[in-house]
Parts: sequence; C-alpha cells; structure tokens
Amino acid sequence: MEYHNPVLLKETVDGLNIKEDGIYVDVTFGGGGHSKEILKRLGPNGKLFAFDQDPDALENAIDDDRFQLIHENFRYVKRFLRFYGVKQVDGVLADFGVSSHQFDVAERGFSTRFEADLDMRMNQTSQLSAYHVVNEYDEEQIKQVLSQYGELRSAPAMAKMIVESRENEIIKTSNQLKLVLKRFLSPKHENKILAQIYQAIRIEVNQEIEVLKEFLMQTPEILAPNGRLSLLSYHSLEDRLVKRFIRNGMFEGEPERDVFGNYEVPLKKVGGLIVPSAAEIKLNNRARSAKLRIAEKL
Repeated sequence: MEYHNPVLLKETVDGLNIKEDGIYVDVTFGGGGHSKEILKRLGPNGKLFAFDQDPDALENAIDDDRFQLIHENFRYVKRFLRFYGVKQVDGVLADFGVSSHQFDVAERGFSTRFEADLDMRMNQTSQLSAYHVVNEYDEEQIKQVLSQYGELRSAPAMAKMIVESRENEIIKTSNQLKLVLKRFLSPKHENKILAQIYQAIRIEVNQEIEVLKEFLMQTPEILAPNGRLSLLSYHSLEDRLVKRFIRNGMFEGEPERDVFGNYEVPLKKVGGLIVPSAAEIKLNNRARSAKLRIAEKL
C-alpha cells in the first residue's frame, strides 16, 4: 500500500516535546509515518495509540508492543482512550489532510484526475457518499455545501445547474459532474475550481468540520498538564478553527472575562505558525498548503 511521505514530519513530532515514558496519540495514522517517528523517540515504557477509520490504513499497522491502532474516527478519541484505561496523555498529533494514498486510488473518488464513481468516503461503511450529496441534496443544501466548504462565489448557480441536470440523468461519476459544471470551469482556473468543488463535497461527506470541532473540544480534557497538541491543517476552514480554539478555547464569540478583564483558556500556543520549506514543497507538492500549529495544556 503506497503512502507518501508525511508533511513536516520532524517539526510535527518535535512539537510534541516527547518524553520517553510518555503516552501519545496519533489521531490520523494513515501510512504510519508520524507514528513511526514518535515510536523512535519513545523508550520501552512509552505508549502510542493511533486512530484511523479507513480500512486501508489497517494494513500499515506497526508491530510494536508499545503501539495500539484503533479502527475508529478520531471524533471518538476520549471514549476509546477510556476503553483502554487512559484518561490523560502527554501529546496528541493530528494531520487533517486527505492521505496521498486516498487521492491516488482512483475508485475512492477523491481526485479530480480520475474518472470514478462519486464516493469520497473516508469510512467505507458510511451511508453518505458524494453520490448522495450530488443527487439527493436539494438546491439550497448543495449551495450551502459549495459556498461554505468550497468558498465558491458561483455556488448558487452551480447548485441550480446540478439540480436541473440530474432531473434528466443521474450524476454518477466525476466526469459527469465535470460536464454538468463545465461552464464554470474556465481553462485557466479549471483545476483550482474543481479542487474547491471536490473539497466542499468531501468535507460534507465526511463531516470534517464537525469532526474537527468535536475532536478539539475533547483535547483539553485528555491532555495532561503541559501536554502538547501538534495540529497540521491544509485549508483555511480548518486552520481558522484550530487557531481560534488555541487562542480562545471556543469557535465563536469570546471567553468570559473577570472584573479585571482577564480570561482563562485551556491552552497556550507554542511558537508561531510553521509552514513547509520551498525544498519540502518541491519534493512533496501536497505540502504546499500545510500549516502547523502547536499548543500546550496550561
């Protein structure tokens, strides 16, 4: 199973400030690149838990007594750590990007490069797929998905076109969807606009924003004092949520202040924003939009 190099590998794992006998969690296991690096830095009494809902990722499980792979969505991180008798951990790593493997397997339907059935499910047992979003959502729902998650200005017109077209013929494949939206795909910007459309549908199918929020809300409780979060985002929707949660401990509004104007938050940021070097982007194009933020439990 071909999985590409993890982005910002050293920086992301360095951000955890690993203790040899600590307990750590990699909530986005994928090809196991980050997990292998964490295990290299753990001593014999350290422990690493990893999460991945994609059955393909299970084939990359690491044969190590210190390692436990959990086949679940990381929105359930607290529940499953409790199942293994763990209440607090010393660090949590998350790489929120879709793995290169998922993009490169045509039949998964994640990539604009291939003709494939509309799927985009990270969890293959999920009922909701790209096919359902495109063919069963009403016009307003499709508009919201494309506008909110794809940040597409043409979202209302695109939604109308999809709904009108599917009345004549069900939209089953990626090429059919491209043909339906052809008038919005100027040759100069076609790849960028298609990427935004696919991103929007993928986020909806996998409930990525809801999952991210649920996960972040659990982190202050599962982190031990001085425990670290190392969070790698790939688009502005995710990064804004991560940045805001680290700063305020919430996603909307402001925390309550005391009579002196001070407020308490569960985390503090460590260092500034980290982005890949030009050299890394040249080696791995997937790294170009990556943003790494590190935080510590107060």
